[in-house]
Amino acid sequence: MPHFKDQMDSESLGIHPQLSPREINIAEKGPSQSVSEGMHIVLLEPEIPPNTGNIARLCAATRTTLHLIEPLGFQLDNKQLKRAGMDYWKHVTWHKWPSWASFYESEGKKGSLWYIESEGKKHYGEASFSPNDYLVFGRESAGLPPRLLEQFPEQWVRIPMFHEESRSLNLSNCAALVLYEALRQQGFPNQI
Repeated sequence: MPHFKDQMDSESLGIHPQLSPREINIAEKGPSQSVSEGMHIVLLEPEIPPNTGNIARLCAATRTTLHLIEPLGFQLDNKQLKRAGMDYWKHVTWHKWPSWASFYESEGKKGSLWYIESEGKKHYGEASFSPNDYLVFGRESAGLPPRLLEQFPEQWVRIPMFHEESRSLNLSNCAALVLYEALRQQGFPNQI
């Protein structure tokens, strides 16, 4: 199963009109006809089912659209994925994309893409998030590809760390931190 780093040729961030999003629905509801308004979380090649399930639950609670970019490190019928997402999957608008290129072709110009990864020039609290922005997170084991980060240095933000022996935070915690900061900056629109 190839990973993003293996797909990084000259076409990988370009346009591939023959590819289109495949809309998947774990809860067997009808597929979304279009990407919804509001914030978006993008998981590039996620590997750990409970992290993705927890992020799906976060997306349901905040009415955030979830994008999963293949290859995934698990099957969509994985019990841990469903357990972590509980019964929230039916409330999540989400899409599965066959590649970064297909996602970027469709969604890349609809809002700002923020790449969350260590060593960014600024931390996530210094970013100015807008409605309809996309928060992009990489694989748990490797993060986002350096070539992608180098192409968008002004959109590359980090989460501050305070102990040199701590390599990273859990992916679902990172998604929650950054998403709630973005929503805070927008005044928590449509909260109940």
